[in-house]
Order: sequence, then C-alpha cells, then structure tokens
Amino acid sequence: METREKIIIIGGGFAGLQLAKTLNNKNKKVILLDRVNHHMFQPLFYQVACGRIEPSNISFPFRKIFQQSRNTQFRLTEVKEIDPAHNKVITDEAEFTYDKLIIATGCKTNFFGNKDLEGKAFAMKNTQEAISIRNHVLMTFEKLIIEKSRSDDGNWNIVIVGSGPTGVELAGAFAEMKKEILPRDYPYMNFKHLKIILVSSTEKPLAVMSSEAQEKSEQYLKELGVDFLSGEYVTEYDGDKVYMKSGKQIPSNNVIWAAGVTGNVVEGFPEEKLIKNRYIVDRYNKVKGYDNIFAIGDIASMETPKYPQGHPQVANVAITQAKNLGKNLLKKNLSEWSEYEYHDKGSLATIGKHRAVVDLPFFKFQGFLAWYFWMFLHLMLILSVRNKLAIFFNWMWSYFNKDSSLRLIILPNKKNGTLQ
Repeated sequence: METREKIIIIGGGFAGLQLAKTLNNKNKKVILLDRVNHHMFQPLFYQVACGRIEPSNISFPFRKIFQQSRNTQFRLTEVKEIDPAHNKVITDEAEFTYDKLIIATGCKTNFFGNKDLEGKAFAMKNTQEAISIRNHVLMTFEKLIIEKSRSDDGNWNIVIVGSGPTGVELAGAFAEMKKEILPRDYPYMNFKHLKIILVSSTEKPLAVMSSEAQEKSEQYLKELGVDFLSGEYVTEYDGDKVYMKSGKQIPSNNVIWAAGVTGNVVEGFPEEKLIKNRYIVDRYNKVKGYDNIFAIGDIASMETPKYPQGHPQVANVAITQAKNLGKNLLKKNLSEWSEYEYHDKGSLATIGKHRAVVDLPFFKFQGFLAWYFWMFLHLMLILSVRNKLAIFFNWMWSYFNKDSSLRLIILPNKKNGTLQ
C-alpha cells in the first residue's frame, strides 16, 4: 500500500484554509495547525468592533469545516519553531514531522517597533481584538454617563490611525454609530462633543486605490463628520494623548491602530530567507533554499515581472496562491507544475450606508451601487449558508431601523485575582 505524503499547513487564514480545502479528500495526509480553533473572516472585523454583527457570524470552526473529511486533521496548538534540517514543526505541546510544509501564518499589526504603542493602542487582526475594541468603546460611554462631565477629553475622541480600507471602514462605521445609535442609547448625553478622528500619513485616504476612489472616500468621510488629518505621523501614545511628528497632540482613551501589517514569521529560518518580514519564494511558492517548504499568502514575497516588490497583502492573492499550490501538489511530476501569476480583480471599500468605492480593472464606480456591490461580494465570500443569512438579516435590520441589538459588553470574569 502506497504511503500518503504528509503535508502540514501552519495557519488557517484565507491561504491555509483554501489550501486545506483544495487538498481535502485527496491522496494526501493533511494536518492543519492553528492557535485558534476557527477561521476568521477578517474584512468584517470592523463590524464586530462596532457591534453590527456577532463574532460567531464571521468565525468558522475548523472541525466543523472538515467534519466529513477523510484525510484532513486539525490540531489546536501554537507553533514555536520550524526545524528544517529534521523536517519538524515544534509547537508548545508537541512535535510534528512532515514531508512537505506550507507556511500560511499571515500578518500581524505592525507597530514599527514602538512597544508603548503596541501596549496601549488597540489592534484589529483577530476576533478577540475586535471584541476588545467594542467592549472598550462602549465602556467609555457607560463611564461618561455616570461621571456626567467632560473632565476627561480623551473619552470624547476616538482616534483611528491608518487610512487604508480597515481605517476608513472603521471611521465610517463609528461615525454612523455616533449619529444614529448612540443618541438613542444615551439620550441625556450630547454626542456633538464626540469626535471620530482618522489620522493618515498620506494626503488622501485609500492611497492604494484610484484617484477617483481617494477623492470620493474623503468626501464621504467629511459628509459623515469624520475629522480627516492628512500627512500626519503618529510617533507616540501614552494611553492619554496621541503625539504626532508635526507637534500636534490629541487627547484620547480610544486609539485603534490600523496603520500597517508585518509578517507572522516563525522561528527557524536564517535572515537571508526573509525580505521585509516575508519569506522569499519562487513562482511555485517554494521558500528559497528548500525543496519541501512553501509559503503562501501575506507571509510570502514573490518577485514577478508584474510585481517586482512582491504581491499586495490581500485576501485574493492568498486564495489564488493556495489554489495554485494545491493543484501543483496533486500533480505527479514537477514538470507539470504551473507558475503563479496574479490577476488583480480590483479593490473596494465602504464608508457607511450608500457610500462605497469600487475599483475594477476596467471600470470604477462609487456611491449606492458600489455599496450594494460591496455587500453582495462579502456575503458571497462568507463560508456557510447559515452565516450568510445571519449577516444578511443583521444588515437588513440595520438598514431599515438604523439600529443594532448587538452592543454587548462582554468582559473576562475575574475570580481570585485571575481571569476565568
């Protein structure tokens, strides 16, 4: 009986999950390793942070996804190190051997080495962080209504650093929350004092999109009452004030960092295998210097004529690289393998109700049509029918009622000085 090749995938994000699904029920032994037990649909984290949808609506347990699989197993563990010399993955609980290894660890928030920022500002790269933002912002208003004063101006400023899609969408969502929801929840508070401040190092928001999208998104932000600070660099945050390179200071107890990402590199590789915290790979996603180790998605840096600096760190690249590698791994001869080529299908972002921008390869549009397109596309990308329906119902309820019932404050339980 032929021994099945053992493939280990580290990370169950867009790239890792797609690869596991491509290899599912094939003649391979697949083990998926992740430190959480579910796949997270990151593009909608901002809606969790604003209380628009439940975390469970965009979280999909791996064991449920592969419940009927004959060849794919999941292990909940955190990878500490890779030992390429002995074909081993070392985790906090066990060691796993492999014939082929695929690194799909994705990205984490980039604080550019500033430990104070990392310790005091909120990131939004996983479900727990999105819930923490929701808890903290809602707790701010609960404290304000008890204090009944504006003694701490920092409570009245929500500062979002970074004007990419995440920052812009979050700013728009909080601005709508300020206008439509908070005055009804807290009728005795004057939310004219509440400021949503978007700090951008670029002159326009959504710098990676077209000039039309940049202009329109800035217009939408201003219509919603967002304070857009362009050409500003945050240098420090001490928990009370945001300090900028220009000398400007903003008091804030609610700072969300959406200013960049960096690769989740696993220990065990020399520095020459990396560039800008991404593994250097060839056109087959094979890590430089190894025949049986691959990297896909945000963690991979592949140089091509079209993308000499590597591909953008977006979901579509991760998914298509995973599909291409999966198909290659199923072929018997290396001579049959196909090189990866990225075909940009466009980009989009939403800035509140009826406000969105869409850049397609041959067509750009904005406004309510773009907003409906954004909603349809994201619904189609959600994995399960049940979750699609739940999100659609929540969106329709919010659309007609301008409200949401998901503003739950769920804090860890403290018992005997420890978190339970």
